[in-house]
Amino acid sequence: MSVVVIGLSHRGVDLDLLGRMTVPDTDVVKALTDLSSRPNIGEAVVLSTCNRVEVYVLAERFHGAYDDVREFFSTWSHLPPERFADALYVHYDLDCARHLFEVTAGLDSAVVGEAEVLGQVRKAWERAQEAGTAGPALNLLFRHAIEVGKRARTETSIGRHIASVSSAAVAMAAERLGSFEGRRILVLGAGEMASGMVRSLAGSGVAEVMVANRTWERSVELAEQVNGRAVPLGDLAEALAAADLLLTGTGAAELMVLHADLADVMVARNAGDPRPLLIVDVAVPRDVDPDAAALDGVTLLDMDDLRTFAEAGLTARRGEIALVRELVNAEVDRFGAVTSAREVAPLVAALRDRAELVRQAEIDRVATRLEGLDERQRDAIEALTRAIVAKLLHEPTVGLKEAAGTPRGERLAESLRHLFDL
Repeated sequence: MSVVVIGLSHRGVDLDLLGRMTVPDTDVVKALTDLSSRPNIGEAVVLSTCNRVEVYVLAERFHGAYDDVREFFSTWSHLPPERFADALYVHYDLDCARHLFEVTAGLDSAVVGEAEVLGQVRKAWERAQEAGTAGPALNLLFRHAIEVGKRARTETSIGRHIASVSSAAVAMAAERLGSFEGRRILVLGAGEMASGMVRSLAGSGVAEVMVANRTWERSVELAEQVNGRAVPLGDLAEALAAADLLLTGTGAAELMVLHADLADVMVARNAGDPRPLLIVDVAVPRDVDPDAAALDGVTLLDMDDLRTFAEAGLTARRGEIALVRELVNAEVDRFGAVTSAREVAPLVAALRDRAELVRQAEIDRVATRLEGLDERQRDAIEALTRAIVAKLLHEPTVGLKEAAGTPRGERLAESLRHLFDL
């Protein structure tokens, strides 16, 4: 059996396809139940963020599990496999661990070093635990990955400066506008992404922050953090008409701002006091109809623009990236040693138990011939036979441990099970 990750990310597919593959938080349990019911999957965790959609599984059979996950993606997205199969990446065992460690450390994010992904990975793991689809193998992997993510941010400076998607979105907007001084800003959403945007706006000199969200109480709570005001979703058009900037990053499965609605807003703005509207949409799937970019007076920026902006600011953290990669490499080695020991330990114990049974049976068989021996002589025979067994098992045990986690190790383990009926 192998631990495998199969997925797509911002590095290999466009935003629209990534949005189609996204698993909303409300549907994660359903997705986990689907995956765990498939014949070649023993455990499962689904990680779905604005940067990636990944399925981690304990594969009973590698190729069978790959087919199961590909079929899951097809069923979930209502797309034929040929639409996305070429973009799927697959990593297994230690390469799977390396990939997840890089994800939690922020190396695989659009905004390198971003802190949000660590919480997203932890939440994905917790959801799988609650659903009963994360077992010993994935629990070990994700527990170790969380440790790596924490170490990366406490032992290096990878998380300094702009280190979250939400803060990068605000910084990119500020660069485009020149300043937030006197601006009116509308934040759409009240989840983790929107909360990060609102926090980043604090103290920026904005004239007003408006927050619109499906849950009114959450809108009020978030707006109060910056002395702003909550806006009912039904009044979204009015708020857009007043705003200089729209920041949006909800987890909605459908568009929140349609082209036609925004067109009406811009007609009203341009007829009265013509003012441009900057929109920064970092939601995946998108919140804003991409066709809105063609409207007169609208500038629409998305995750692709954010990646370009974030890459331009990487210079100060190049050295930190190298340090984090060293940390990840060391942790992959440590994880390999831990998993190898866990895999081999039961087999080694079974081999030693079998040898001890044979040793004890042989002593029992000649017990009548040993009746004349005193206690010291009996102890000497015990010590001698135990030493012979230990020496005979030493080389097989060392060889098995050293090869653990490799194809050769699997062959040795299978041979031992067959030869000694373990």
